[in-house]
Amino acid sequence: MPGLVNAHTHLELSYLRGAVGASARFTDWIRELMRLRRTRDGRTPEADQALLRAIAEARAAGTAIVGDVSNTLAPVPVLERSSLLAHVFFELVRFRGEEAEAAWEEALRRLEAMPPPARVRVSLAPHAPYSVSPRLFRLIRRHLDDAGPAPTTVHLCESPEECELLASGSGAWRDLLHELNAWDAGWTPPSATPVEYLDGLGFLGRDTLVVHGVHVSDSDLAVLRIRGATLVACPRSNRHVGVGSPPIARFYESEVPVAVGTDSLTSAPDLNVFGELAEMRRLAPAVPARRLLESATRTGARALGFGDHGVLSPGARADVISVDVPDDVRDVEEYLVGGISPEQIRWPLAPAGTR
Repeated sequence: MPGLVNAHTHLELSYLRGAVGASARFTDWIRELMRLRRTRDGRTPEADQALLRAIAEARAAGTAIVGDVSNTLAPVPVLERSSLLAHVFFELVRFRGEEAEAAWEEALRRLEAMPPPARVRVSLAPHAPYSVSPRLFRLIRRHLDDAGPAPTTVHLCESPEECELLASGSGAWRDLLHELNAWDAGWTPPSATPVEYLDGLGFLGRDTLVVHGVHVSDSDLAVLRIRGATLVACPRSNRHVGVGSPPIARFYESEVPVAVGTDSLTSAPDLNVFGELAEMRRLAPAVPARRLLESATRTGARALGFGDHGVLSPGARADVISVDVPDDVRDVEEYLVGGISPEQIRWPLAPAGTR
């Protein structure tokens, strides 16, 4: 079968693997993650080794392509030397509107200073509606449109607290932004869902990977379908950070393209996309196994701009994996979405030393 596509992860956080426990509320989980990022240096040799181990782990679990979100761009040169294909999203965070231009200009300087990547593609991405100002969303969209075809991504409809902030301007996210001295007193809540908000800003399009979607409404899904956006499901992470489980069956019923991501090792037990598929199967037993497998291959590859990967057909360029299946299995597709371990996976066409 084609190698898998992990459409959403944060490899640079691998040095914090297992350090942030499960939480009942997302803002509490975020608060602890931010504390650890302030107190544990992510630019040490140990952190570099954690990044290398994470890439090796993803490859061993059958992953051929990753969509990686980075605030530092540190994974780019490491991914360049790896056997993975990757699109790295350089993620911007600034809630205060007055800081938008400076953040955007600094990001452009960082991108221009990078050596031209050979295997890794890079584009700008906003973090989320509760951490990015309307002005910065518009600047990122303008840059994407001017720079030419490239995907972008955004965390959206992940938590009830996010929906409350945009609906009324109140709640736990407002409290945390005040705590971080990041609140913008001039910001006006849009009285809208997160999807409606970004659609009103003109941000959503066929190039947009909308990550999580745990709290999307049916009308939100209709908007995403019309705009051609891709939803990226990360159900194991959602459970760990306390936001609930995504409505996987409704995702597929809406006809919005669905891809699969593990999220980072701070909120997922591993980088095994097959493990994510098993959780999606548990949450949506009526969705055909073939559609789940398509999400983890073809749909993710297309969303990340690797449209000639993720499928085995004449002219395609998919990396090929083989999966050991017991002799008594009659429905192979159903078996594959039940949970596959790295020990069952091989890379039959991989160059020596990269299997």
